[in-house]
This record gives sequence, C-alpha cells and structure tokens, in this order.
Amino acid sequence: MPKDFLKNAKDDYDVIVIGSGLAGLTSANILARQGRSVLLVEQHYKLGGMATWFKRPGGHIFDISLHGFPYGMVKSCRRYWSQEIADSIVQLDGVRFDNPMFSLWTSFTREDFTRQLIEQFGVTQEKVVAFFDKARGMNFYDDQTTTTRELFNEFFPGREDVIRLLMEPITYANGSTLEDPAISYGIVFSNFMSKGVFTFQGGTDKLIKQMEAELIKSGVDICINCDATSIIVSNGKIESVEINGKGATHAIKCGAVVSNANIRQTIFDLVGEEKFDRNFIDEAKSVRLNNSSTQVYMALQDDDVLDVRELGDLLFSSTAPNFETEALLSRDVTSRTYSFYYPKTRPQNQPRCLIVSSTNANYHDWADLPDREYLASKQDLCETTLDALDKYVPNVRERVVHVEASTPRSFKHYTHHPAGASFGTKFEGLAVSRALPQQIEGLYHAGSVGIIMSGWLGAMNYGVIVANEVDSQLMNNCSRSTVAAEKAVAEDLAAG
Repeated sequence: MPKDFLKNAKDDYDVIVIGSGLAGLTSANILARQGRSVLLVEQHYKLGGMATWFKRPGGHIFDISLHGFPYGMVKSCRRYWSQEIADSIVQLDGVRFDNPMFSLWTSFTREDFTRQLIEQFGVTQEKVVAFFDKARGMNFYDDQTTTTRELFNEFFPGREDVIRLLMEPITYANGSTLEDPAISYGIVFSNFMSKGVFTFQGGTDKLIKQMEAELIKSGVDICINCDATSIIVSNGKIESVEINGKGATHAIKCGAVVSNANIRQTIFDLVGEEKFDRNFIDEAKSVRLNNSSTQVYMALQDDDVLDVRELGDLLFSSTAPNFETEALLSRDVTSRTYSFYYPKTRPQNQPRCLIVSSTNANYHDWADLPDREYLASKQDLCETTLDALDKYVPNVRERVVHVEASTPRSFKHYTHHPAGASFGTKFEGLAVSRALPQQIEGLYHAGSVGIIMSGWLGAMNYGVIVANEVDSQLMNNCSRSTVAAEKAVAEDLAAG
C-alpha cells in the first residue's frame, strides 16, 4: 500500500503554504513564529525549490543555483531565519569577465566598478556617479515605462562595451533583458553593488537542512512528496486545499493560502479562472514566463585543485562580438557563466573542485526534441562546454571524472515550473501577484515574479512581505494590498 505522506497532517490550519522555494520557506517560518498554525507542502522529496543540489558517486555534490547573491542576504537570513545561517554567508574572492570587448577582474562592488569604468572604459566620474545614484534610487513601485536600454542610453550612449559590463551578470542572475523595465535592472544591480557578491559556505544542502530545522523549531508541519492539486474557494474566500499525499488525497481547511507555485499555475491550474474577475484574468493571461537555463556539471579528480587566484569564483565568458539577448538564449551557445566550487565551498566535506557552466535558454528549443535527438543534444552541450572551458582549465577533458547536463526539460520535470522557467515571470507578473488578495480573500502568492522578486534575496524578501500581509489578514479578517509592506522592504534594502 502506498505511503500517505499527509497522514500526520491536521484537518485545519491557519495557513497552507504550497511550495518550498525560498519565498515559501520564509513565509512559512515567519507565519509560524507569529503564532499561526502552518502546513508546508512540497511536491518534491526535498525542500528548496531551485535552491537545491544533487549528489553523484565519489562524494560529488553539485549545487543548482548557489552562484552568488547580494550582501542583503546576510541581514534577511539573520532577521528571518537565524544568526547561524547568516554567519555562513561569505564574500566571493573575485569575478572575471572575458569576451571580445574586454577582459577584467572585479570585486563587484560600487567602488571597483567605478574605478574600472573610469580607468579602463574612459567614462567620466560624473557620469558614473550619476548612473549609480539613479539605479540606487529605484524602487519597484516607480515608473515602469523606461526600459533598461533607455536607461543605459541616457548615461552611456553608444557604449556597447559598458552596457555589456553592467548588464551581462544581471541577465545571468535573473534573466532580465534590455527590453525589460529599467527598475527591474536598477534594483537588482544596486543590491549587488552594495558590498559585492556573496555565497553560502557549506553548500545548499547545509543551508536547506538548517532552514528545515528552523521551520520545525518554529512549529511548521512539513509534508514532502505532497502535491497540491486544487485550491478550493467558496463565496470569494479560501476554504481548503486538496493535496495528493501519494497514498491518498486530502482536503485540508485553512484561512489563507500562500502559493509558491508559478503565478500562472496558481491562477489557472490550482484555483481556476472562473473564480476571478474577467479583467484580472485578461491581465494574468498576458503575463509572460521568463526564460529557462541549461547547465553542465563537471567534477575534477580528487587530487586536482584549482586556484581561485587564477580563475575567480565566477567567470562570465563569451565569444560573441556583442551583447545580445537572443544570442544568450540560443542553442548555439556563445556565452557561458562558470561557477567554480573550491574546497572552501564545503569545508566540512572531503576536498573537491567542481565546475558548473550555466547558460540562459529557451524552453521551446528543447521541449519537443525526440528522445534520441534530445540525448544527443545534451551530450553535445557537454562536449562543447568542455571545449570552451579548456581555455581556462587546460586539459580539462583528462581532468574530469564526471560530466552531465541539465536542460529546461530537466527544470520543468523536477520543479513543475511551466516551461522550466528558472526566473518565474516577466515584470508584469508582479502586479498580478500583488492583486490576488483583492480577488479572493485569503489567497496570496510569493514567488519569482517581476525579476526583482527573483533570485535568492528577492524571493526571500517577497516571502517576508506576503507573510506579514497574511498575518494582518488573519488578524483583521480582511485582505489588503501588499504595497505598504513592499515599500518597507524596499526602504530596508535601500538602507543597505
């Protein structure tokens, strides 16, 4: 008889959180700390969503998205999780760029970027300072009509090399393009420019295990292998959630739902469009999914040690003559971001050096390939990546003991994200996400929407915003907009 993973769940909760990405985990933890009864359900057998990892024989542990985040993660982890988690966040040693336009090292701070722009790119200090000040002053409730391209043209007209330096790492970090609203670029860029790029020492597996321990300490009931199939709405209010616990399906009552699923999945699959106003549904249908990714995971021999002083922690490498969004997404890969994992990444484990190559990708370039062609394309991705990496890690083919690839189909399979979207939705998804509580009382969404709410820090802080709004709704028996809480988080980030 199949195991029922919901057998220990109660019949009624204040809040059910659907999905355990960083936004879902953070919402659940905050609400439980505020005294709410919380059930967290996750369809996968591990918590974390895209913040995840996998193991391979030989003691190799590969991180999917542990590449780098802003210093703000320290404050958010300390405030909403624990001092122990915050203390494990460390700064990367260096970031490299190598492309036909320029090659340089940077600490990825405002001071260093200012110096590089003035000394290497010949931009006046006045222009650089004005650009940084404008980007830092942006908030996600500001003007949405100015595009990132227009922002760059205001300060650096005709300087495609400067645009590449400023844009390439942010496109890698959250999928944003030159055609997206400037605020979606400016906010993320300013966050990184605060004090540089940081990572979690100990690996994603250690982080998620520590978060799980905090959730249990806070009183959250956690059910993995449990797929929420329907959110039940009655008279415009949340009533319950139907959940498949593999062994049986349960309808569990609740006062509010926080969906960490994709916003389109939440509306059209979990609730059903008939429960919403027609104008709202029209807006929801216009929300575009963000792009997906491919990755190649490579493990070196046990005694093969890479030198961070030669390679850095992150390397933005490209053979493309110019920075173009379509080129970044093409299956004919010309741009790769290499994440180098040294023994310092997991000091508690045996010394290992690993490399993960990441590229942005279109789901539809991979989705309909016949199985034989799909497997051949994955193998070709591995082979061409090894060819490209040999420039930086000589004789890498002879040095690796394990190589495998993931594609947008892999991300869709494991996360259930539509089209394998790595970064949620484009910017218009944020307004739809924020408006859910006005459509259905007790229905909230916390996840990657609007780019600026993507990535580790963005998702976590959106979870904070939504948790506070849910608590207010349960206390006052009414749903409110999340704008006030969003402004508070924005001001907190702006303060560093």
